[in-house]
Amino acid sequence: MKKLFILFLISTFLASCHNSSEEKTPELSINYKKIELENGLDVVFHVDTSDPVVAVELMVHVGSAREVEGRTGFAHLFEHLLFLESENLGKGGLDKMSARIGGSGANGSTSRDRTNYLQTVPKDGLEKMIWAEADKLGWFINTVTEPVLAKEKQVVKNEKRQSYDNRPYGHNQYVIDKNLYPKDHPYNWQVIGSLEDLQNATLEDVKTFFRKWYVPNNSTLVLSGDIDIAQATAWVHKYFDEIPKGDEIPVQEKRPGIVSETKSFYYEDNFARVPQLTMAWPTVASYHQDAYPLEVLTEYLSSGKSAPLNEVLVDELKLTSNTNMGGYVSELAGQIQLSVRAFNGIPLDKVKEGIAQAFAKFEAEGISEKDLNRIKAGQETRFYGSLSSVLGKGTGLASYNTYTGDPGFVTEDIKRTLAVTAEDVMRVYNQYIKNKNYIATSFVPKNFADLALKGAVLADVVEEKIVIGAEEKFDPKIAATYQKTPSTFDRSLEPPYGETPSLAVPEVYESSLENGLKIYGIENDEVPLVRFNLTIDGGQLLESMDKLGVANLTAGLLNKGTKNKTVQELQEAIQELGARISIYADTENITLSGTTLAKNYDKTLALAQEMLLEPKFDAQEFELLKKATMASLRQQEASPNAVARNTYNELIYGKDNIRSKNILGTLASLENSTLEDIKTYYTNYFSPSVSKILVVGDISEEKVTSSLKSLNENWTAKKVTIPEYKTPEAPTKPVVYFYDIPNAKQSVLQFGTPALAANDKDFYAASVMNYILGGGGFASRLTQELREGKGYTYGIRSGFSGTKAKGAFTISSGVRSNVTLESAQAVKKILEDYPNTFSDKDLETTKSFLIKSNARAFETSRAKLNMLSNMSAYGWKSDYVKDRENIVNTMTKERIAELANQYINPNKMIWLVVGDAETQLERMKELGYGEPILLNKRQKQIKN
Repeated sequence: MKKLFILFLISTFLASCHNSSEEKTPELSINYKKIELENGLDVVFHVDTSDPVVAVELMVHVGSAREVEGRTGFAHLFEHLLFLESENLGKGGLDKMSARIGGSGANGSTSRDRTNYLQTVPKDGLEKMIWAEADKLGWFINTVTEPVLAKEKQVVKNEKRQSYDNRPYGHNQYVIDKNLYPKDHPYNWQVIGSLEDLQNATLEDVKTFFRKWYVPNNSTLVLSGDIDIAQATAWVHKYFDEIPKGDEIPVQEKRPGIVSETKSFYYEDNFARVPQLTMAWPTVASYHQDAYPLEVLTEYLSSGKSAPLNEVLVDELKLTSNTNMGGYVSELAGQIQLSVRAFNGIPLDKVKEGIAQAFAKFEAEGISEKDLNRIKAGQETRFYGSLSSVLGKGTGLASYNTYTGDPGFVTEDIKRTLAVTAEDVMRVYNQYIKNKNYIATSFVPKNFADLALKGAVLADVVEEKIVIGAEEKFDPKIAATYQKTPSTFDRSLEPPYGETPSLAVPEVYESSLENGLKIYGIENDEVPLVRFNLTIDGGQLLESMDKLGVANLTAGLLNKGTKNKTVQELQEAIQELGARISIYADTENITLSGTTLAKNYDKTLALAQEMLLEPKFDAQEFELLKKATMASLRQQEASPNAVARNTYNELIYGKDNIRSKNILGTLASLENSTLEDIKTYYTNYFSPSVSKILVVGDISEEKVTSSLKSLNENWTAKKVTIPEYKTPEAPTKPVVYFYDIPNAKQSVLQFGTPALAANDKDFYAASVMNYILGGGGFASRLTQELREGKGYTYGIRSGFSGTKAKGAFTISSGVRSNVTLESAQAVKKILEDYPNTFSDKDLETTKSFLIKSNARAFETSRAKLNMLSNMSAYGWKSDYVKDRENIVNTMTKERIAELANQYINPNKMIWLVVGDAETQLERMKELGYGEPILLNKRQKQIKN
């Protein structure tokens, strides 16, 4: 791999803050070239030849702040609409093309201030993407018709239900912003908009919005990756030059939120199980000089063991397991929010008192130079992390250009961060937080309003009613008819591919230590970072049924100090290096994961070894960890997605299989867990004989091997036998199960069956078969039918989850509650028809995507770690991707049908619905699979 052509003259100030005043801080910058077309389009090029891929990003300077009251959600609606059709790509054109050319999948996002469209493609697809992006701006709006708009309204409303209405504390931000900003302020409403506004949007409203804001002079195009700038420039001119410039875009004035008096609101949340207090103060817009010390302030107050808020609320008062404080900084205004989710039953007035104590502690002590430097040190690692993909670099360049007009503003951005002083931090605290008015929200469980702050008034939140047949009808099959927008050449002809990129499989080294620890590594010097995972086999599989959750507790406790360091000292030692180290458990493993600057690798590894081999096993930290885990379990009880996941696992694996159990354990098992249980698990099961370390980054094999000498000498091997739990066979007949969550605005669907292990001979072939069914995003039938065709859902997917043991084939989705049955019926029909309707075109799309997408297979360090993980877990060779290519190339329609009939038979599946039984349970009989089985006691319907 070639090194990035990036000028990384990063400040040594980050590593050591003892420079003399005469020393100059070197600058940090990224190479780029910027041009402006005559129509006002800004185009930014960045060259990175380390992988044969290109990221393409179009950022339009329009977000919800450009909307008006009563017509909210338009910017986000357009994020959806622009993926559907354009005049020259045709219906579903961008998504279909992305599948054909091996792209990462067209994606986008909307904020208060901008909307972006982005994806990574093999470099031979660059001209195609420039052609497609131009079609968005110049040849799109005529394709938006009444049926198109009606359908996409349903999709966006489903996204709102899934992300806000059907989620614990989902309405919290709505309440805060409604009261932090005046009614006519563009941040008064949420980016997603309101269901009522979306429903009322007319076709003319939508077209007017587009023509005003989606113009070249309000947009930035970034091409980042393995590009030839001269050739790319010529293509940009060819496809974008004739798009007319729009009206001049007015600059929006900065406008802070106004809180003339402290206001307190409460809300009884249908999905909350523990109370949450949030306090919000108005501050400054992004890139304001005070935004930088405010960022340091919030991190210092709430992040880590030594943070004043954690010292008081977590350690002293034991009201919560953690605190969260951060800035919500936008182009026109900013806000700081402090959120504390208390333990079960704790009145939020106690939390408020604790916050006041923590603030008083900070006022008395301030922030030390050591803490200031520790926080700044993380900036270097985070910056390099953002450069690990061409897409990350592209988004950064687009954002800086959009908001500052300078793609290279990163240099000034870092300077301002490094210039923050302890005095600055205290000054902004006094100016924006101390004794200042704020908005407080108390979100509490249903029927527990007494836990809210005293004097809080009921928040005004609109809850949607569940009514069968309430949504408007539309016919997605009606083709849009319109007069095509003229062009100087035939834009309906898709540009040809460029030169086919060659697949470069990273070179992998393998070895092992005398104590049995296996080593897998990839040397890669694109950025001066090293990432490593030390994985210990066993995880939850080594628990006993009466000690559920012990693996997770063990992993968690290893993060809580060592024999030689308190929790605070350990965290500070890691942060001073700008590193990250965490230990976590899953079903099959316990993993120690680290990220560090290459220059700090040895020190970071030494800390990781200390955490692994010299745990503190602190009794007080153990009790805090237990309480935090129990709070998480209580919250899961009311989260439809968590309930669905846990219930589905039990149905797939059976109650006697440890794989069916929640990794967190149960309330009863946690209550009975002791510190001795943790010590026993650690002593018996942590061994290099069942472990491996995976290393990716700017470090040689020789250095990795020599760095592990101490671990070899001090970690003694022992025999560990990991139990095998047999996954049940697929059911012989379909059964419908229902779990009741009253007033759920969506039903969570989990349909599936036990299937294959990752190293079964059919596993990858079955995954190939699934691409068109539900693994290919917008190329898949499930998405095309239930989202694009019917508007039932925001997203639906299917896939195989096998590891070393047989996993499940699963179809999962959240659908609007009043079409629960209809969604299940649609899935059933797709599954029944799939083996016989898989076409030549489907096969061509599948092969094209899976072969061409290999150009992106090893771009990021995360992808390289995943490659090493597969090799170490399943014994695959380093070029296993080539074996997969052979499976794809030799795939036939007949083989697809054979695999589909064998592994995705709807008549041999579990059909689980988690939703509102009052309105949906009886209807599920019509699926034709018998009487639905209610898995929990019918809940009392909650009246809003």
